[in-house]
Amino acid sequence: MHTDEIVRVGKLLAAFLVRRDQSRIAVAGLNPHAGESGALGREEIEIIAPAIEQLQEQSVSAAGPFSPDTIFHRAVTGEFDAVLCMYHDQGLIPLKLHAFHEGVNVTLGLPFPRTSPDHGTAFEIAGQGIARPDSMIAAIRLAVELAGKH
Repeated sequence: MHTDEIVRVGKLLAAFLVRRDQSRIAVAGLNPHAGESGALGREEIEIIAPAIEQLQEQSVSAAGPFSPDTIFHRAVTGEFDAVLCMYHDQGLIPLKLHAFHEGVNVTLGLPFPRTSPDHGTAFEIAGQGIARPDSMIAAIRLAVELAGKH
């Protein structure tokens, strides 16, 4: 994890949110309780906070680092439009818990919209007539929305 990479992803996320008329990014910490001022880890102080400062200097509406165990609740209740996470499962566990059937994976930074159902291919239930199309429909709708603003 590097400050520059957090800034790069934060800028991609900010550009995506602007396309959706949103802007407020919460940045999750890496450590429990966002490091407790260094008592549980120094990544928030040494890497994440400087990245947030750089994003703010570039007019990105980013705040944090916030405790990863509570920030998703704050986002779901409307305080933030997105949460920038420090690793894959930190973001996908709460997303799938909150919106498993509607979740959409978006690949940012490509010159074209790329979306897919967030739950994956579901090979384990293929051909059984039990798969739900909700996430695929949401992915197609988002791709259409993004293509219209491309």
